[in-house]
Amino acid sequence: MTHPRPTPRLDTTDLARAAVFAGVIAVLGLPGSFSVFGGVPITAQTLGVMLAGAILGPLVGAVSVATLLALVALGLPLLAGGRGGAAVFVGPTSGYLIGWLVGVVIIGLIVHAGERRPVWWRTFLGVFLGGVVAVYACGIPLQSVIMRIGVDQAALANLAFVPADLAKAIIATVVVGALVRGYPRAFRRTWAPRATAPREAAPVR
Repeated sequence: MTHPRPTPRLDTTDLARAAVFAGVIAVLGLPGSFSVFGGVPITAQTLGVMLAGAILGPLVGAVSVATLLALVALGLPLLAGGRGGAAVFVGPTSGYLIGWLVGVVIIGLIVHAGERRPVWWRTFLGVFLGGVVAVYACGIPLQSVIMRIGVDQAALANLAFVPADLAKAIIATVVVGALVRGYPRAFRRTWAPRATAPREAAPVR
């Protein structure tokens, strides 16, 4: 007879890790936007969201992003370009912020499915579906409503950002892979390396 798994509870270490990643996402917005791929302006904050979900998992990752968004709502200028305040949640980019919260959960669920060791293809799939597809799926419809344009027009306008977002997904995949090999303790709760069996003692000669 199997017993139901207890509901996970956040401890002080989880909250500290969530706060650290909220800070990481905020810091990635400090450079503001920069132009790549023919002058398309992008920010690096989505990369932080990808890493939060892939490293912290769905629960702690969501707490991290929610913490950042709560601070932004209180007026702290933590978004790229020094934006902050309640106004950003009713502007054209508000749907993308909602997408961060949805996306970080999707990323964590896929990357750490079955609490297994993250592998590169599942990591990339997670950060792509959660960090790109989910963000666009939440952002484009709201953008079209707020700007009073068609969904197709909003989607077309976002095509220019796809190459940069794919590049961020690749970077996140590489970073996660490096942490799995070099610092597996980063994946607290989400994946714990199995203890290896002790080696037999060498015979004394």
